[in-house]
Amino acid sequence: MLWSLFKIVLFVVIVAGLTLGAGYLMETGGGIRLSVGNIEFNLGPLQAVIAMILLVLAVWVFLKLFSLLMATIRFLNGDETAISRWFDRNRERKGYQALADGLTALASGEGREAMAKAARAERFLQKPELTNLLTAQAAEMAGDRKKAEAVYKQLLTHDSTRFVGVRGIMKQRLNEGDTETAMKLAEKAFALKPKHVETQDILLRLQAGKSDWKGARRTLGAKLSSGSLPRDVWRRRDAVLALSEARDLRDEHEAGEARVEAIEANRLSPGLIPAAVMAAESHIRQQKPRYATKVLKKAWETEPHPDLAAAFAAIEPDETPEARIARFAALTRLHPEDPQTRMLLAELHIAAEDFPAARKAMGELAQDDPTARSLTIMAAIERGEGADDTVVRGWLTRALTASRGPQWVCDNCQNIHTAWAPVCSNCDAFDTLAWRVPARGEVAMPGSTEMLPMIVGTPEAPPPPAIVETPQETPEPVAEPAHDGEVLEAEETPGK
Repeated sequence: MLWSLFKIVLFVVIVAGLTLGAGYLMETGGGIRLSVGNIEFNLGPLQAVIAMILLVLAVWVFLKLFSLLMATIRFLNGDETAISRWFDRNRERKGYQALADGLTALASGEGREAMAKAARAERFLQKPELTNLLTAQAAEMAGDRKKAEAVYKQLLTHDSTRFVGVRGIMKQRLNEGDTETAMKLAEKAFALKPKHVETQDILLRLQAGKSDWKGARRTLGAKLSSGSLPRDVWRRRDAVLALSEARDLRDEHEAGEARVEAIEANRLSPGLIPAAVMAAESHIRQQKPRYATKVLKKAWETEPHPDLAAAFAAIEPDETPEARIARFAALTRLHPEDPQTRMLLAELHIAAEDFPAARKAMGELAQDDPTARSLTIMAAIERGEGADDTVVRGWLTRALTASRGPQWVCDNCQNIHTAWAPVCSNCDAFDTLAWRVPARGEVAMPGSTEMLPMIVGTPEAPPPPAIVETPQETPEPVAEPAHDGEVLEAEETPGK
């Protein structure tokens, strides 16, 4: 409000000042006389002032017209001017619009359209560092791999886009199955950008696939340093790599180095079952049964597993079945209700020919969680107690089509492995095998399989006499556990 009042007062003062000045000039005598040839101009004071103002305005207009003329001449000569800048901005606007349309086409899956828009954007912008990447990705989408590779190679010539070019060619080699070249490119990309998570993961997977365990451990350490991997995950995966290196050293008859790496793997991840088994074997060879027992107990406490029981049995291979039951109490009391513990205890009692104790240890496990192993153990118990042969066959028949229980299953592709491995043999994923029950799927079985219990008998009741053939010879009961108390087979034990 005060500012508006101030402006009004200032305007009135200026107008009053100009009016007063004009009045003084009108009252002043004299003037200016201009003579041009035979023409004479007489200007009064006020007219002279107006003439001076007009002269200054005319000079200003002349200078502007002259500047415009010079700008036009420079434009025609190729120099940058306001006109050329206007045309440049127009081309830039069209170029960025084409680039945006190309990105939209790429996101929509229209490879050919994206390539056309990228070419238009390059024509207007002339910035290959922006358009080449769009062209390469569009060419890959359209199936033109040669065009994409040529563009990626162009990106290699600029420092700012070299990583993008290396990464693009690396992915092409991966898609083609050329893992040897892809690994070299991954190492180069990793050298350019050590903190790039995708490059770290690809390089780690390729190094693990090539059994380059030392290189993989360096890459894993870089992931930890860059903050892209939690420390607990790093310890687990570093243990996997150390264990894999120990296995290779063992195969190369480097027992000393293999033992060191196995113990290191167990130290990093005590719950890693294969590492605990290998570390325990190393301690057994060094005549250190106490260390082996400690390693296996700690692993069993994390997760009971048959391989741990087999390694625990190998600590004292020549002991009696009764002594073995007493020594195995160090394991069986840790998770008494776990199915693995109950089946292990049943097998130990079967080896000691204490079949009632074996049945007590099994409880209702064969009914509540029937697996090939639990049903086979029940068949051995029935045989040991002198049950009819048809009852034994009934248990074994059920074992044929029962679940195999926990197995080494890849969390990435769900492929089942007979033994643990650092890399999945199906999808090449690293450290994805877990000891668990695989997802149930439809299994194609012969139609006669469903009739087997009716033909050979069932555990609950013997079959009709008219159908069952009396066996000519009854096999002797099995009294020794397979694999030192780990797995027991009776008559014909189905594969586990």
